[in-house]
Amino acid sequence: MSKQLMNPILPGFYPDPSICRVDDDFYMITSSFSLFPGVPIFHSTDLANWEQIGHILDRKSQLHVTADHMTAGIMAPTLRYNNGTFYMITTNVSDKWNFIVTAKDPRGPWSDPYWLEGCPGIDASLFFDEDGKAYLTGTREDTNTDGTRSQGIWVSEIDLDRMCLVGEARSIWNGALKNCASPEAPHLYKKDGYYYLVIAEGGTEHFHAVTIARSKTIFNDFEGYAGNPILTHRHLGKHYPICNVGHADLVELKNGEWYTVILGSRVIEGYHKNLGRETFIAPVVWEEGWPVISPGTGKVEWSYPAPDLPASTERVVPTRNDFEGDKLEMDWVFFGTPYEDFYSLSDSKLTMKLLPRSISQEVGKIDIHATEVNKEVPTLGFIGRRQQHANFRMSTKLKFLALEDNETVGLAIMQACNHQFRLERSLEKGKQILRLIQCTSEINGYPHQPHFQCMTTEKELAKTEVEGEEIILSISAEGQSYNFYYGSEEENLQLLYENADGRKLNPESVGGMVGTMLCMFASSNGKESKNRAEFEWFDYTETELSLNGKTVLHV
Repeated sequence: MSKQLMNPILPGFYPDPSICRVDDDFYMITSSFSLFPGVPIFHSTDLANWEQIGHILDRKSQLHVTADHMTAGIMAPTLRYNNGTFYMITTNVSDKWNFIVTAKDPRGPWSDPYWLEGCPGIDASLFFDEDGKAYLTGTREDTNTDGTRSQGIWVSEIDLDRMCLVGEARSIWNGALKNCASPEAPHLYKKDGYYYLVIAEGGTEHFHAVTIARSKTIFNDFEGYAGNPILTHRHLGKHYPICNVGHADLVELKNGEWYTVILGSRVIEGYHKNLGRETFIAPVVWEEGWPVISPGTGKVEWSYPAPDLPASTERVVPTRNDFEGDKLEMDWVFFGTPYEDFYSLSDSKLTMKLLPRSISQEVGKIDIHATEVNKEVPTLGFIGRRQQHANFRMSTKLKFLALEDNETVGLAIMQACNHQFRLERSLEKGKQILRLIQCTSEINGYPHQPHFQCMTTEKELAKTEVEGEEIILSISAEGQSYNFYYGSEEENLQLLYENADGRKLNPESVGGMVGTMLCMFASSNGKESKNRAEFEWFDYTETELSLNGKTVLHV
């Protein structure tokens, strides 16, 4: 059997992919929103196997994000390479908006941000022309002749020596549909004398689409393709197993073949997308001057024949993390910039301080017009990784005794801040207890929108008394059925609660921007504490379970 590209190529919460090729090497990045470190970067030589080689924003001086909003922070980065330098441009809606960082080696170190003045909107992207000039494209609102405002794509020349825009900033296209929703994610390419502008429109959820326009010159109105959209799944209905596809970035191989990486979501037992927006790949051919994505079917398939490229070694991530090293593996991230040093690695264990900030909190608004950013933000005691499979099991061995009723430590499954299952140890009436908390929210809009509202509800699903300091906590998921276990021996765990409804974590109810995070947490919930929690190991593994004899989703 020939080698295959298997979708998704980056499973789990890895949205808004951007890709570039440097000789025989491919590099790809994705959005990271309010996670720290930010903007994971991956390497491949064959487009099939991707190894994470770092994070572009891995220092506090580069990235300010808070644990107030999962749907804030870093959105839609673009990665490009030119004359020995890598450039990453993106938007941080939790800080001063659009910026660029650079590096000679994609593994880092990357520079501190060069903040761009006079660069409005989101989804900024870079394009290097054949004459040596560089251009920035982005998404912004413009005032129409009738006084109304609409969103569209604009372009400006940029001086990358001085890191500033120069000359005219001109709107060039408003999307394929008249008054289309959310024309964004612009990328410019040049082929056969034309500048091609690929964008996303329709919004990043069900009506997401990829559209394209072209022009002989950059500073001109671009002509939309009569065959738009060149990719969408919105016409396939809500029972199709892959949805939301869009936000494309194209790459040309050495032999002239083309591919595109796009975001998409797998659905789990109905129209539920707990895994969030993931990264997929599809082949591209050019016909009569326009690209055709996934020729022959026009939709993203589960697999494609792989191109003839040098094999890339697949990174094998151990199912168990024993915390042996002196730093966390790349899979682990924080929610918000960790301004306080709250954890340590020693003696093959992870020790976490109990911080006053609660893992469940009311979500407030973001002032996108603020000129000063408050970086005195309390750190959240959260160390997590992405859920990457519909069927999985996560476990940890915890050593902890609660000293006060406000102290909570354990495992959490979190989707967009206040959608959680928390399996946590605490103290109640002098007794050590283990309880399962379900946290849900009613959310209207995104935190940076003026009409944003959020109302949070917590419910205790189960509780039991426990003894001793050490306990093993385990959570299994089979599609939308979540089961919670505890005990002193891995082979003999007791069931605390069965069949919790995973649809409570469905991202559609919280805006669809992010995916599910699995974390260890430690909180003293509003009070100072000198207590500590020790995690001896953490397991994450895909399970081969099925529901009613049917596979939950394609793997």
